[in-house]
Amino acid sequence: MKEKQLELLRRPRRLRATRQVRSLVAETRLDIADLICPLFVHEKESKEEIPSMPGIYRYSLESLLEECALLNEKGINAVALFPCVPREKKDNFGSYALNPEGIIPRAVEAIKKEVSDLLVITDVALDPYTLHGHDGLWNEKIKDVDNDATVEILVQMAVMLAQKGADFVAPSDMMDGRVGAIRKALDSEGLSKTSILAYSAKFASAFYGPFRDAVGSGKQKGIYLDKKTYQLNPSNSREACLEAMLDEKEGADILMVKPAGPYLDIIHRIRQKTLLPLAAYQVSGEYASIIAAGLKGWIDPKQAALESLLAIKRAGADIIITYFAGSLARDPFFNF
Repeated sequence: MKEKQLELLRRPRRLRATRQVRSLVAETRLDIADLICPLFVHEKESKEEIPSMPGIYRYSLESLLEECALLNEKGINAVALFPCVPREKKDNFGSYALNPEGIIPRAVEAIKKEVSDLLVITDVALDPYTLHGHDGLWNEKIKDVDNDATVEILVQMAVMLAQKGADFVAPSDMMDGRVGAIRKALDSEGLSKTSILAYSAKFASAFYGPFRDAVGSGKQKGIYLDKKTYQLNPSNSREACLEAMLDEKEGADILMVKPAGPYLDIIHRIRQKTLLPLAAYQVSGEYASIIAAGLKGWIDPKQAALESLLAIKRAGADIIITYFAGSLARDPFFNF
């Protein structure tokens, strides 16, 4: 006797029946070339694992070059560099950020010499270099970061890093007007080929904790450093769009949203408003959450990583900075 079937014209499950069919009709595709790998570098002679970010390291200059060569060989086109500066080289003004012989300038020069076709992105902010841990110059009179004085320092920093060979400078400080000031300075110094990847919508997020451990920018261990006067209010989406549009007007080449996962709606809204490439930063807390749950056996960390990255791409990001980039590039069996 023939089994009775529902009279359905549309059966969506037909397009989910096999791996081949699912791949054929996939609406969002993630490629290793979409990913930027963030790398931490310090002045020690060997690499060391970051306790709050299992699988992520602070690299010595020698081990950094080895990692960059491997990443480039595996299809990663760009790395973003962040320093871990010894406390004795920090001050309240972030002076070491302008030292042309500092660890990041030396790293940029070395990478461009040894792995010349790898794009190098350098962070432009003072938090790794200041004793107080803020992204700019602290003004004790107003009990806040001094916007315009900070921009002057960031401009000098960006020009110096570009002169050392950085392909992109990436202001992550959220000071008003810094993108326009940096663009003007780069062009006036004959550095018009240097691009700006702007942290356009960077929120005052609780997901930055492991990063601050990695670069040593927390004021005191266990005390949250309040940056709410310059980083965005997590409640505000229109303000995030405004910031992004200002950066575009000031000459940014790529806009970025940070963090990524908790702000998929922001990625989507900004994607609708700009024709520029849009990046998203899957930050340290997002990475650490997935890894920690994976280590507990509560989730499959590889599949969770892929799902989270697909969601970011689906929301509208063209480019994703992610701490999973290195491990995904190394795994030949991982299905993108």
